Amino acid sequence: MIIEPHIHMYSRTTDDYVAMYKAGIRACVEPSFWMGCNRRYAGTFFDYFNLILQFETVRARRFGIDHYCAVSLNPKEAEDTVLANEVIDGLTPYLDHPRCVALGEIGFNAITPNEEKAFVRQLHIAHERKMPVIVHLPHLDKLRGTHRTLDIVRQEGINPDLVVIDHNTEDTIKLSRESGCYCGMTVYPISKLNPERVSAIIREYGSERMIVNGSADWGVSDPLSLIKVVTRLQQDGFANKDIERLTFGNAMSFYSQSPNWKPDFTIIPLDPREFQR
Repeated sequence: MIIEPHIHMYSRTTDDYVAMYKAGIRACVEPSFWMGCNRRYAGTFFDYFNLILQFETVRARRFGIDHYCAVSLNPKEAEDTVLANEVIDGLTPYLDHPRCVALGEIGFNAITPNEEKAFVRQLHIAHERKMPVIVHLPHLDKLRGTHRTLDIVRQEGINPDLVVIDHNTEDTIKLSRESGCYCGMTVYPISKLNPERVSAIIREYGSERMIVNGSADWGVSDPLSLIKVVTRLQQDGFANKDIERLTFGNAMSFYSQSPNWKPDFTIIPLDPREFQR
């Protein structure tokens, strides 16, 4: 049984849900993300939040997967400061939704002052609510971004138990581990990490507080990345307890800090002929 702790199912097909269920994935968390172009109105963010919190949960359940969300302004759209602040000001009803288990993903894209302002504002909201937080490390200049990210988390007094630092690589994992936060690793077919690199990182740093995800957004990605990681770890001789921690136990521990996280691992997929629009 597997939890996919960070996956953008808004960009996936129903066939992906079928394949995920068949492979053993029974619950997932969908963080808010950039939709391919910058949005012009706060209402488009709010409509998107409603979609992933409501319809996407229904769609996932039809295929046997219990679907939860994290909600936030993503760092890529922080440069329009008037819009960013309007969105952040309007987060409350979506963070209150029973399907929301974290705030995220927030953090850095290009490590700009405006991104930092949006990051800090949303950290404050999570801190006040004692909510888990998903933090996005930048894709470029990742080491500098990690240093700045961890400095901010410390300066703001955020409990590291409530933070997952995601999209780590070999260059950043030591820093993230030393922070006491949970450490996320994203597996893609041709970018970020692959199963072999994840295996080597786990061999060096262990499986405690490590969380593996597939993300599976609009680009070249794979909703079954975790399955490939399991296969590789088995081939490399890892104990079952380590594999279980990476694909179930650590995600369960992290999200269980939210009272909304009550995954049902026994959902039975429906006959597609029974679906209602």
